Amino acid sequence: MYQSTITVKLRPSILDVQGKAVEHGIHSMGMTAVQHVRVGKSIQLMVDVATEEEAKRITEEACKKLLANTVMEDYSFIVQQV
Repeated sequence: MYQSTITVKLRPSILDVQGKAVEHGIHSMGMTAVQHVRVGKSIQLMVDVATEEEAKRITEEACKKLLANTVMEDYSFIVQQV
């Protein structure tokens, strides 16, 4: 069994409206040192396969086909045996 932890973020060239809203909220609380907020998502999958390579292949396929919009988002992941 393997656990895949996936991080999906908007590409740097895409305006992150949610990140700007969070940044504004943080500034309104007096934390003006915080700059350039970007918001992403973290996804965890439990993958029940025999090898790490197979877990990576399945994770990559899930990212490309469902979990990330590859036109606007970048993703990365780590796979660990559990």
